Amino acid sequence: MDLHIAGQPPERDERAAVDSVLGPLQFGKLESHHLQQERPARSQRHLLLPVLHAINCRIGWISPGALNYACGRLNLPPAEAFGVADFYGLFSMTPRPRVVIHVCDDIACLMRGAPAICEHLAGRLGPAGAAKPSAKLTWLRSPCLGLCDRAPAALVSAAGREPWECALAPTSADALLAAAEQPERRPEPPPVAASLSVPQQGQQELRLLRRVGRLQPESLEDYLAEGGYEALRRAVDLGPERVIREVIDSRLVGRGGAAFPAGRKWEAVYRARSTQPARYLVCNADESEPGTFKDRVIMEEDPFLLIESMTIAGLATGCEQGFLYIRGEYPVAFERLSHAVRQARKHGFLGKQILNLDLSFDIEIRRGAGAYICGEETALFNSIEGYRGEPRNKPPFPTEVGLFGRPTLVNNVETLVNVPGIVLWGGRSFAGIGTPGSTGTKLFCLSGHVARPGVYEVPFGASLASLLDLAGGVAGTGRLQGVLVGGAAGTFLSPRELDTPMTFEGTRAIGAALGSAVVMPFDDSVDLSKILLRIAAFFRDESCGQCVPCRVGTVRQEEALSRLFGGHAEGVGQAPLQLAEIGQVMSDASICGLGHTASSAIQSALARWAEFSDLRQGSVPED
Repeated sequence: MDLHIAGQPPERDERAAVDSVLGPLQFGKLESHHLQQERPARSQRHLLLPVLHAINCRIGWISPGALNYACGRLNLPPAEAFGVADFYGLFSMTPRPRVVIHVCDDIACLMRGAPAICEHLAGRLGPAGAAKPSAKLTWLRSPCLGLCDRAPAALVSAAGREPWECALAPTSADALLAAAEQPERRPEPPPVAASLSVPQQGQQELRLLRRVGRLQPESLEDYLAEGGYEALRRAVDLGPERVIREVIDSRLVGRGGAAFPAGRKWEAVYRARSTQPARYLVCNADESEPGTFKDRVIMEEDPFLLIESMTIAGLATGCEQGFLYIRGEYPVAFERLSHAVRQARKHGFLGKQILNLDLSFDIEIRRGAGAYICGEETALFNSIEGYRGEPRNKPPFPTEVGLFGRPTLVNNVETLVNVPGIVLWGGRSFAGIGTPGSTGTKLFCLSGHVARPGVYEVPFGASLASLLDLAGGVAGTGRLQGVLVGGAAGTFLSPRELDTPMTFEGTRAIGAALGSAVVMPFDDSVDLSKILLRIAAFFRDESCGQCVPCRVGTVRQEEALSRLFGGHAEGVGQAPLQLAEIGQVMSDASICGLGHTASSAIQSALARWAEFSDLRQGSVPED
């Protein structure tokens, strides 16, 4: 049965937004608010997310008329499309001003002035999200924008026929209001030197970051002059099986947190060629873990490296189509990667006849729309396919049944950009760097109370203390209270644990996890209860709600923390036990990693709470 949204037919701008993705309507007309046209195949559903982006960027929200028109063109029930659109934080299902200021109030920005910015904007514009649709602009609180090294941060977006987005960091309320004053013209953010994001810039021992600051990110000529695409040529000479063997020999494991051996994934997808000729490669660039920004730096400063890496992986595993799924809050990275794809295609490094040989691989970029859960690989598949970004049960695993039901290779940005070096210098050479259980170099995201925040590249095995020293030591008061390792889904460590080797096995030995390689120190002026409440609010908001343990558990966890830190007599004595039980249930019974780790940081902090409290009071606990 066809379902239609009651309301006005699409206006000209709404139709134009949809047509900008799907092409002009060839058949049909609007009658009684129903679109009558020759129905396309349901396979076009995978274009739903780009269409929703186009609508939101054109008119500022997902209107009933635009949604109905899009569903008629895509042959989708509007009720289903509404459920997809309503899933994402960057889309609005109700009218709002065309200019929106998204202010990050997550962990790093919380320490660096975000509360003052929010207070100022509330005084000028009213409470977050309260502006009338007829107003000139509005503001919203946002989870982490991946600009923690330059906190406080915000994203300003303006809808219209020439929409624009601009990330500003560090910023102030006055700077944000000034940027939003002229919605018809995109503001020019102050230039940010690459050295601010990569303090090690120019050091010869760097492998993944060695080009940062030495080339213009938009220039293919610069990339070629710096050795770009030599690895692709070498990979073609080696052939798929030899390339996969080098990846296996390197003992490279996934850098997104799960640490699964990359070579095993590649081999599984390659061997599926006999039964499943159609396979897909997906680059997971939905970097949304609070405190994480390493992938953004690579995508912004060396975009051709990621495109070359994906091409090598695609050719080695027999995937002729790749999807690069990038988080929606990275406008600069999206623009530079889009340009890099066009240039690579134009010069024979992508598409048909790669390097003038009978080799085919192409890349399509998909933007997320504000959903942390889409960093989970199967939720990401659903998002690309045009469904709500909810995780799937495993098995089957992606290497067997992945995107569009086909064998799929999924790696994140940092994992993939290790591949050119492995191809050029050999897998065993790569395995000789770091430790036997954690090979190669690793990118760490240092923010919070450090003197020089940014992305740092070091061989696996460096201690937590050495990383802090590399970043100039503890800033703020200079007295370290604790360190959050791995992001909101990570672990709080005390100053007694600074000798921990920052490896997968080293963090595992003390009950921690390397995760997305966040290293965020807090000085003794920070009220950690506010940090834990913000983490709890983050997971409550980002839970997709599909499974009961996570949907209910994240809410109850936040409530219990509020009782614990709010001084409420009723129930405060039971809060620690309740938190432990809730965390255990979520860890044991949730479908995906969000629920499994939603209590990790909170439980680790509570376990060390007495020590953190002593440090804040200026005393040192006895051994």
